[in-house]
Amino acid sequence: MTKFTQSAWPIFERAINDYHKLDDVDQPFNNPYNPGTIEADLYRKCWIDTVQWHFEDIIRDPNIDPAEALVLKRRIDKSNQDRTDLVETIDSYFYTKFHDVTPQPDATINTESPAWAVDRLSILCLKIYHMKEQVERTDASREHIDVCSKKLAVLLEQKKDLSTAIDQLLDDISAGRKWMKVYKQMKMYNDPSTNPVLYSKK
Repeated sequence: MTKFTQSAWPIFERAINDYHKLDDVDQPFNNPYNPGTIEADLYRKCWIDTVQWHFEDIIRDPNIDPAEALVLKRRIDKSNQDRTDLVETIDSYFYTKFHDVTPQPDATINTESPAWAVDRLSILCLKIYHMKEQVERTDASREHIDVCSKKLAVLLEQKKDLSTAIDQLLDDISAGRKWMKVYKQMKMYNDPSTNPVLYSKK
């Protein structure tokens, strides 16, 4: 049986490569996977991460116009909320998948849900892509290339370890050795009823 991360990783790579064909944060989003599938959710998840990665690059420009920076900060906030919502959607997929599994009497709960671990894997795929870019630069010093090569090696080791941990967690849940809950994120600063700066304006 193919492990979940073995299927997810190529989807993440496809999203990143598709984005970089135009390398434009305002380019249209076209999901190549069927709506409602886990593949479509994983592709969109990594697309959001990729766009936000470049938002974060742009906003660190020391010469950015303050008004443009504020607009971009709002877009980053929206992107973060979209990312959180999608993680919850992916967790719901896992919850449904394992809903009929009876936990063993000594089953334990994991410190993070499967989808939040998958979130880390998506971002790790981005880190590897961009660190490879640094390693392959022809305008950088040998010292820079060497430093980035060492970082890339660490990231690739992390990919192996994180993938193993995610697949092991899913195996444990499917066997009843662990059990999961889906906790909805309660981000108070996006909610006009809980952010005092927002509700005090009413």
